[in-house]
Amino acid sequence: MNNKVCYIIGACDFSESISPFDGDYVIAADGGYKSLLENGIKPNAVMGDFDSLGYIPKHENLIKHPTEKDDTDTALALNYGFSLGYRKFLIFGGIGGRLDHTLANMQTILGMKRRGCECYLVGNGTVITAIENESFTFSGNEKGYLSLFAANGIAQGVTLVNLKYPLDNATLYPDITLAVSNEFITEKATVTTKGALYMLWYEDFKDKEGSIYENKRCNI
Repeated sequence: MNNKVCYIIGACDFSESISPFDGDYVIAADGGYKSLLENGIKPNAVMGDFDSLGYIPKHENLIKHPTEKDDTDTALALNYGFSLGYRKFLIFGGIGGRLDHTLANMQTILGMKRRGCECYLVGNGTVITAIENESFTFSGNEKGYLSLFAANGIAQGVTLVNLKYPLDNATLYPDITLAVSNEFITEKATVTTKGALYMLWYEDFKDKEGSIYENKRCNI
């Protein structure tokens, strides 16, 4: 199951497309059901409190949650996908809109990382993921900017290779913006950290070669 992907779709305009493979799983989280229908995609499961959608849809795998709950719809969908055995998640509709929801989603993907998962928030050409005590290597086809943020206090041993502004065994603090707006070059970039980081970069979804879609079976 580790080579399969669980897509979680929230309310979004689908400026990016999704392309599930056999064995992948699609969860509509509340208003994401409308977005999927508009794009001719039938989800494997529909879940949420449906306050965003405005009605309870008819679906053979419907999971309704109360409006007053401790987790967001995205977190509940991630937990459901995790219970099915999925460990890699692409989350659409989790960036933008209400800032508190974006921040909550960032916290959630760090929690999922600590459960052994890879999670990518995707929206408006932007990707956000969390890494901790590891190295992450990009495909080499990325263009534009990469920003790093300390996610859980101090991150030490931060080393950046094959980026415009390299770092060697640096320390990132949650109140200092040292690693914002770095730039990709033509070679495969690598980020190494001892500690937790949020990584944010821009992905060209129109050209999928080398993108998270083409590389979703392994680290980018």
